[in-house]
Amino acid sequence: MLKSVDRDVNEMQLRSLREAQLMYRLSDEIAADMFGEHTRKLVEEIISTALSILKSRTRAATGVAQVVEELDKILAFNDRLMSLRNHSDAGNFAPGVGPFSILGGEYDGDRKKDDLKLLYRAYVAESLSSGRMEENKVLALNQLRNIFGLGKREAGVITVEVTSKVYRRRLSQAVSSGALEAADSKASFLQNLCEELHFDPQKASEIHEEIYRQKLQQSLADGELSQEDVSALLRLRVMLCVPQKTVEAAHADICGSMFEKVVREAIAAGVDGYDADVRASVKKAAHGLRLSREAAMDIAGKAVRKVFISYVKLSRATSNRTEAAKELKKMIAFNALVVTELVADIKGESTEKPDEPVEAKQEVTEEEEDWESLQTLRKTRPGKDLEAKLGKPTQTEITLKDDLPLRDRTDLYRTYLLYCITGEVTKIPFGAQISTKKDNSEYLLLNQLGAILGLTGKEIVEVHRGLAEQAFRQQAEVILADGRIDDARIEQLNVVQKQVGLPGEYAQKIIKNITTSKIAAAIETGATRGNLSINEIRRLKEANIDVSTMISEGLRENLFKKTVDGIFSSGTGDFDEEEVYEKIPADLSINPEKAKGVVHELAKTRLSNSLIQAVALLRQRKHAGVESSLNDLLACDKAVPANPLSWEVPEELSDLFAIYMKSNPSPDKLSRLQYLLGISDSTATALRDAGDKLPSVAEEEEFVF
Repeated sequence: MLKSVDRDVNEMQLRSLREAQLMYRLSDEIAADMFGEHTRKLVEEIISTALSILKSRTRAATGVAQVVEELDKILAFNDRLMSLRNHSDAGNFAPGVGPFSILGGEYDGDRKKDDLKLLYRAYVAESLSSGRMEENKVLALNQLRNIFGLGKREAGVITVEVTSKVYRRRLSQAVSSGALEAADSKASFLQNLCEELHFDPQKASEIHEEIYRQKLQQSLADGELSQEDVSALLRLRVMLCVPQKTVEAAHADICGSMFEKVVREAIAAGVDGYDADVRASVKKAAHGLRLSREAAMDIAGKAVRKVFISYVKLSRATSNRTEAAKELKKMIAFNALVVTELVADIKGESTEKPDEPVEAKQEVTEEEEDWESLQTLRKTRPGKDLEAKLGKPTQTEITLKDDLPLRDRTDLYRTYLLYCITGEVTKIPFGAQISTKKDNSEYLLLNQLGAILGLTGKEIVEVHRGLAEQAFRQQAEVILADGRIDDARIEQLNVVQKQVGLPGEYAQKIIKNITTSKIAAAIETGATRGNLSINEIRRLKEANIDVSTMISEGLRENLFKKTVDGIFSSGTGDFDEEEVYEKIPADLSINPEKAKGVVHELAKTRLSNSLIQAVALLRQRKHAGVESSLNDLLACDKAVPANPLSWEVPEELSDLFAIYMKSNPSPDKLSRLQYLLGISDSTATALRDAGDKLPSVAEEEEFVF
């Protein structure tokens, strides 16, 4: 029953198929699959016929039209099935009625997809044969794409390819007929053309750019653009509404490529090959290609910097400073003899020296003026005679500033600066070497190297200053080996300073650093051995020497303890709280509270020891020592007030008081000692009255002798 169904299927046939399906008890799924397979075969027959016509070698001019007729049959059959699916009585039709697909059939697969693309392309071409795309054709193409199982991207590529050709043809006709040029609005004319062809305006703009580029390349056949070429390109640009940005990009790409080739050939000619012919070709390209000066310089700069970088790599790969400087010298010569001429030719300037030399005035910043005393820096400023001898100035526009980090560029400059200072070093047998002294012209080349490296005046000064400081420091460390300064050494340092041209303030700073480091070592050693006093610490602070950075905290605390212990054993009986609790801790940069605890601990220990020592000296009849020990006891009492002291032989305490009283102490000290020794007022009075009967210190010493 399915075999009786063809492309002219009607409602009666579909009802009969439904009745047969129910009678045979065939499921809806199987029946739908069978109906879909039958319709697919009907379509495949049409596709095969269309392909045969399309691929026929004897295909007539009307072959494409016949192919389209076959494809229209497929579309008509698809439309019929869609209308039947939407029929009011579709529930009584055989299942599976509706739009069909070639999936699962003979043309389902990658091998057959190329054939389907050929048919789709033929349909697109025929749809545009009138020079426009009708709406019904757009709908038909969408249906055909779905039937063939083509993706939107695949179908879009085919459509754009075919439409682009038609657009080019229509555009060519509009230009040749003058219709486009005569249009009041070129943009509206082109927009309407895109709408008639259902063509993407962005794709049209790409075609316009391509046409402009082709015209530009044709105009450059002789290597330059004439005024007629420029006018023709401008006319084309206006007609096709090509944006200025696109025009500039096209010129930079095409003209720039041609100019880059000329520049590379000119550079490759080398120092000796940049002759009149090469210069003429550069001038012709620079001005004939109508490139802007900025674009031409940008192209030339890229090519030149590549050569500069090659010289830098060779310099870094050498084994010694002299060879490295020679490679840099080649780069300087290349810049002077080739790059300078190249830049002048691009700009249309003359590099010939004027008959009357004009003094070149370099702009020098205030900071550079401050460093003009540096011998090496001053030599880079050429005088009239040297400038006249060495010739014209070199270009400074193309540099390596953005190609190398600052550290690498300053290292290269420093290498050549050392070469200027030391000269060319040649090794001879037995390990010896000979240095050839260079004249001041090397420093002018150094100046040119700084320009090539893109160093600023400040950066150049830093290199010279660093080298001068290094040279001065090396000799100053020898002169100040022991950290001592006298008039003879100062004179030596002044001579060295003048030789390197280092400003006085920087020389003094280096001298101070050297002496400070030497002093720091001496201070650390003295503090470790215990040979440093608080008075010496204060003298160092007056000389602006920060002791806290040179002596560890532990040594400073030990020095404080030693100082306080000296106060408690000085024999004067004096104790200045402000001095001990505030000034000395501040001088030693230690914690005042911690220092106070140390003082109290020492005072308590020293108090009892001083009494014991005083009694011992009493028994030895050393009255002067007794007086000193009792003064130490009073100093400890001032730090930490004590209670009356006890002793197993009270008479000895009375003797101590009597001896101290005889030394004419201040009333305060005598009264405090009376309290500490537990001497009553009556005893004190009796001792005072008997004072004249006590032997004097001198008499006692004579008696002992």
